[in-house]
Amino acid sequence: MKSEIRNPKSGKAGGWPWIKSSLVAFAVVFAVRPASVLACAACYGASDSPMAKGMNWGIFSLLGVVTVVLGCIATFFVFIGKRSAEASQLPEADSAKTEPTEKA
Repeated sequence: MKSEIRNPKSGKAGGWPWIKSSLVAFAVVFAVRPASVLACAACYGASDSPMAKGMNWGIFSLLGVVTVVLGCIATFFVFIGKRSAEASQLPEADSAKTEPTEKA
């Protein structure tokens, strides 16, 4: 049995016709103006252009930021782990010593 997409408002089969027409419209636009979908100089091949150098510095900057943030998160979890290990080795407090005294 073939599954059909139904319009939620009308309940009719056939899906949403605007999706098909949008895809056809995009295909026509790209067929008419193919130069607009070509890669820029940084991606297409001119690796010594200022644009490519700027993009490379941007990539390295973002990698640096991600590395610092992940390093901070890892350091935090190591700190929590060490603190938990220290807390588990502390002797248990005696309940008789910590009970409050009654004032009469």
